Amino acid sequence: MDRGVGLLGKDQVGRRSDVVTAELVRMIQSGDLQVGDRLPAERELMHRYGVSRSAVREAIASLANRGLVMTRLGHRPVVRKLDYEIAIDKVGNLVGHLVVDRDGVWNLFDSRIFLEAALARWAAGHARRDDIEELRAALEANRRAIGNSSQFDETDADFHAVLYRIPGNPIYPVVHKAYVEWLIQHWRSMKRGADIDQMNYAGHEAIFDAIAARDPDSAEEALRRHLVAAWEFVRSTFANRSQVPGQRPRADA
Repeated sequence: MDRGVGLLGKDQVGRRSDVVTAELVRMIQSGDLQVGDRLPAERELMHRYGVSRSAVREAIASLANRGLVMTRLGHRPVVRKLDYEIAIDKVGNLVGHLVVDRDGVWNLFDSRIFLEAALARWAAGHARRDDIEELRAALEANRRAIGNSSQFDETDADFHAVLYRIPGNPIYPVVHKAYVEWLIQHWRSMKRGADIDQMNYAGHEAIFDAIAARDPDSAEEALRRHLVAAWEFVRSTFANRSQVPGQRPRADA
């Protein structure tokens, strides 16, 4: 096959590894390479595209970073199924570098408030009976965990996770998982006792009550009020309290 050599001839500006990457991506997307297939051997790719071994390996590394192939030492890379979780994980590698200071964490937390407020409003208007019962069970588990920090954190995340599942969009639960992973170090570094757990539980209870009452405005307000209070505790994990991000969250926003 001379397709790769032809592409290289037309693209003298781009790096050779980029052209190999683009061609392999095309083959994966078109189905020429299916999930579970192994990529051609390095030597074959070198001959097909007229490039060095280092260019081939750089192209394979690029595919792996995108989640398109799975690599293992001593074995040819295997095409993998790309799903939402893999995609978010790849974004997470970047986000991890953006949340090392308070401004970065605030921007992330602000996006969470925006999204969850919409989810709470949507749940109040559209949640099914099974959804309400699942949310009720998560709330009860959260109540029982008051005073046990690790269990409370876990059941706290579980309660919010239900909100992300209710619309039935597979992207939302993956986004929630990412929020938990990106912010977990700040939760764990907060000093708190059963009184703080009780306050957070009360916030969850208010959210649940509004959703169960089919009151979108109150559900959104309760969600915002709860996360605004949570942000105040997240802020305490930073040593310099004098610097405040561009704008603090507002419960009535």
